[in-house]
Amino acid sequence: QVQLVESGGDLVQPGGSLRLSCAASGTIFSINDMGWYRQAPGEQRELVAIISSSGITNYADSVKGRFTVSRDNAKNTVDLQMNSLKTEDTAEYYCYAKVRRMIGTRAYDYWGQGTQVTVSS
Repeated sequence: QVQLVESGGDLVQPGGSLRLSCAASGTIFSINDMGWYRQAPGEQRELVAIISSSGITNYADSVKGRFTVSRDNAKNTVDLQMNSLKTEDTAEYYCYAKVRRMIGTRAYDYWGQGTQVTVSS
């Protein structure tokens, strides 16, 4: 199996910063994309930021210039640095990874349990 464990969610004031971390563990041959999605109450889950194994990134328009995604391929970790946080960034944030568990097999999507980010004064 593969487990994704997030950390770093918290309550922060508007304009503040927060850093989320996620570590993948288990039977892993390789990880293609890693990244972060979020889901606010009553809303659908949406992409926040994603990074390929070669370092190519993609961001939601709403977070461009404020959030930075990074990963450590050797440690199977992905981080999300969030700056200039806004109240509309409040959501449950989920770590995502597309994992190939063994050579020659297809890659599957895995999700973390989520970590809550609340931006409020």
